Amino acid sequence: MLRLRQRAAIALVLLAIAGSALRAQATPTLDIRLPAADQLTTAGPLVLATNMLSSAHSREPLAAGFPARFHFLVTLWSEGRFTNSIERRAEYDVLVQYHVAEKKYDVVQLMNDRPPFSLGRFDRVEDAERAVARPTRVPITAFKSKKHFYYRATLDVQVLGASDLDELNRWLKGEVGPAIHGERNPGTALTRSIRMLMSRLLGGDSREFEAETGVFQVP
Repeated sequence: MLRLRQRAAIALVLLAIAGSALRAQATPTLDIRLPAADQLTTAGPLVLATNMLSSAHSREPLAAGFPARFHFLVTLWSEGRFTNSIERRAEYDVLVQYHVAEKKYDVVQLMNDRPPFSLGRFDRVEDAERAVARPTRVPITAFKSKKHFYYRATLDVQVLGASDLDELNRWLKGEVGPAIHGERNPGTALTRSIRMLMSRLLGGDSREFEAETGVFQVP
């Protein structure tokens, strides 16, 4: 009887530990929300990306000094009889970089070629994750029309390789560079590929997320 009770107690402890681990690693989620009905032509949609640094595959390369890039593409679509069309689009980036010597996480945002905007400097990765999750009002709006519209958001999450670090540092100094817009020198492709492979061997990954609003019309 005692052994059965001991086994039951151990099983309960293991279940509690497993449950805590599952709660700690929350599911990354991308969400896009419409503005109020009376603001459809004056305000863009709200985009939220939550729990994006919840997995070890994201945190371990980040802690090793490889920045994480979150590239957002938001598009306004109209429904057609046979095909749907993109009416407007906007892109922006959020970068997270850990400075090992200072033990600080920097989170910055770039939108519409504006200078980098700091979302904060943090001691904990959880706080950096919350900064990434701050709702962003995207500056594309619908317009009066008989068409039916909807918004779509896509998010590409990448761990940048070592070859991107110099470009990133230039970008943070105000030089909007190739690392953000994807315009790179083809001659460095082999080096980039090798170093990106190194970052992935350290646990880095590349993930994509997508979300849409419901269909709406502008009154």
